[in-house]
Amino acid sequence: MSSYHYLVAGMPDVAFDGSKVTFTIDDFKESIYPALSAADAKCVDLFFLAWDNENLIELLRKGSEVELERTGCYGKEELLDIIAAAKSGDPRNDKIPAYLYDFLEYYFANEQSESVMWPDILSAHYYGYATAVPNKFIAEWFTFNMNVNNLLVAMLARKYKLGVADVVVGNNEVADALRSSAARDFGLSTTLDYVEEVQRLSENEQLQERERQLDEMRWRWLEENSVFNYFTVEPLFVFLQKLDIIARWAQLDSEKGMQRYTELIEELKGGLELPA
Repeated sequence: MSSYHYLVAGMPDVAFDGSKVTFTIDDFKESIYPALSAADAKCVDLFFLAWDNENLIELLRKGSEVELERTGCYGKEELLDIIAAAKSGDPRNDKIPAYLYDFLEYYFANEQSESVMWPDILSAHYYGYATAVPNKFIAEWFTFNMNVNNLLVAMLARKYKLGVADVVVGNNEVADALRSSAARDFGLSTTLDYVEEVQRLSENEQLQERERQLDEMRWRWLEENSVFNYFTVEPLFVFLQKLDIIARWAQLDSEKGMQRYTELIEELKGGLELPA
C-alpha cells in the first residue's frame, strides 16, 4: 500500500458550510492524480468513471456531435471508439473497465426497447464494478451510495404508488429486500442504521433542502469511516468526493433542484425495465 504523507499533509481544509475552496477537481487531476500508484489511481478512477457514464449516455442519445461538459477518464473520441468497438463486436480492450462493454453490448442488443431507462442500466453495471474493488473503504463507499439511492427511489415509488422493483438497481441484499418486502422499512432497519434517516428525507417537501441533507449524510459517512486512514489513498479519495459535493452546491439552485426532482418522478412513472 502506497503512502502519501506529503500529498495528504498539503490538502487544504474543506467544510460543508459554503466556504469558498480555491482547490478544484481539475487541480486534483493535475497535481495529485499523477503521483498515485497504478493500483491507487484505479481507485480514484472510479470517481471519474461516473463522469464517463454521463458522457456515454449523452453520446448514445445525441450522437458524436454533442459537446461534453467535462472529461472523466476518457475523452470524447476514446468513448466513441469504445462505443464503435462494442457495436462491431471487436475484441475488448482489457485496459477499459469491463462494465462499459457489458452495458454497451446490452444496449445494442436492446436499443429498440422504448421503456428501458439506460442511465439506470448503466448505473447497475457501474455499481457492480465499483462495489467489487479490492479497496475495502472505497467498495463500502459505493455500496453505501447505491443503498441510499435505492432506498430513496424505492420510497418515492411507494409514495406515488409505482412499481418499486422497477426502479431499484444492482444486486445485493438491500436491493433484493427493496424489490420484495412489503414492510414499511423494507425489513432493513436492523441491517442499515440509516433507513429511518432516508425515510425522513424522502418525506421532505423542500426539495433543495432534502438534496442538501442527503449530501450532508454522505459527507458524514466519509468522515466517520475514514478516521483511521491517514496517509494512504483513502483520505485523497475522501478529499476528492468532498470537492465534488462543494462544487455541486456552488452551482445548484432551486430551479435546478426542482428540475432534478421532476425528472426523477417522470422516470419512476415511465414503466422502467431493468435486467435481473
